Amino acid sequence: MANAKLAGAKSLAHQMILVTGGAGFIGANFVLDWLARAGEPLVNLDKLTYAGNLTSLASIATDARHLFVRGDIGDAGLVRSLLERHRPRAIVNFAAETHVDRSIHGPGDFIQTNVVGTFALLDCIRAWWRELPPTARDAFRFLHVSTDEVYGSLGPGDPPFSETTAYAPNSPYAASKGSSDHLVRAYHHTYGLPTLTTNCSNNYGPRQFPEKLIPLMIVNALEGRPLPVYGDGRNVRDWLYVGDHASAVRTVLEKGRPGETYNVGGNAEMANIDVVRTICRVVHARRPELDCERLVTFVKDRPGHDRRYAIDASKIRRELGWTPSETFESGLRRTIDWYLDNGDWLASVQNAEYRKWVDLQYA
Repeated sequence: MANAKLAGAKSLAHQMILVTGGAGFIGANFVLDWLARAGEPLVNLDKLTYAGNLTSLASIATDARHLFVRGDIGDAGLVRSLLERHRPRAIVNFAAETHVDRSIHGPGDFIQTNVVGTFALLDCIRAWWRELPPTARDAFRFLHVSTDEVYGSLGPGDPPFSETTAYAPNSPYAASKGSSDHLVRAYHHTYGLPTLTTNCSNNYGPRQFPEKLIPLMIVNALEGRPLPVYGDGRNVRDWLYVGDHASAVRTVLEKGRPGETYNVGGNAEMANIDVVRTICRVVHARRPELDCERLVTFVKDRPGHDRRYAIDASKIRRELGWTPSETFESGLRRTIDWYLDNGDWLASVQNAEYRKWVDLQYA
C-alpha cells in the first residue's frame, strides 16, 4: 500500500506475533497488555481509521518490542511482506469496523473491511503458511476476534448464546462479522489453517472511542450534555472489561484448540438504562458537583435494535481455565477514573467530525 509507514527498518529477528487493528480500542489495550505481561515483540498493523488512535499507544512509542505499520489488512502485498520479513508465530486479528449505528448509515465500509478484508488477509496467510517448515506450520495460530452479535437477539427467558448457537445477525455490522467468522471456519476446514475464533460480549474500558454507550455517557456527563438512551432503555447486554478480554485472547492463543470457537463474557448482564444510572452514580461519587441522572434523555430507538444478548462462557472456563477478574462495578470505576485522568486523550478524539456524528445520531 502506497501510504504504508513502517516504524523501523530492521526485522524483529526473534519470536513474535502480528496484531491487526492494534490501534483501535480493544486492539490497543491488548497490545499494551501483551507487552506488559508476555513481553514478546509484536508488529502492529492498523489502517488508522477514525477509531484508530496512536495516542492510545503513546506509552510504548519508543519501545523496541513494538513495531507499528500503517496499512490495510486487504493489502496483500503489504501483508505478505510483513509475513516474510518477520515470520510471526501467530496472528491476532482485531481489524474491523465495529459500530452498529455506523453500519446502518453506511454498510459498505463494513463489508469491505470485515468481509473482503478478512478474506484477503486469510488468503495471504494461507499461501505463506503453506510454505513454512513443518514444525513452524504446526505451531502457527491465527486468532480471529469476533462478537456475540452474530448470534442475533434473545428473548427474556432464552438461554445465553453458546458456541453452538445458530448465527442470526440482525445488523449490517453483525452480518459482516458473521461472514468473516464463516470464512475463518472455512479456511480451517478446507485448507487446514490452524484458526481460533473468539466471540465476545460488549467491551468497555479505557481508550474506547466515545461513540459507544459507556464512553459516550461518561463524556456527556462530564460536559453536562444530554445522556441519550435508545427506546425504553431496557435492551440488555453482557458487559466485558477490556482488560479481561485481553487476558482471554492471550489464554485462547496459548491453550485453544485449532478450529474451535470460544465465547468470552463478563458475567454482567444489564439493561442499558441500568448501565447509564450506574455511570451517573460513579461519576457523582468522583465529581459531586455533577448530577448526571437529570441528563438522561430517551431518544428514538435504533432500527432493528436487538433486545438482549447474553453469553455462556462455560467452555472457555471449563477447557482453558479463564474467568473474568473484574465485576461490572469495579471495571466501571477503573474506566471512569481513566477518562477523568486523561482529558488530553478525550480532547484529541472529539473533533468536529465526531461532534457532527453524535448530534446527527441522537438528534
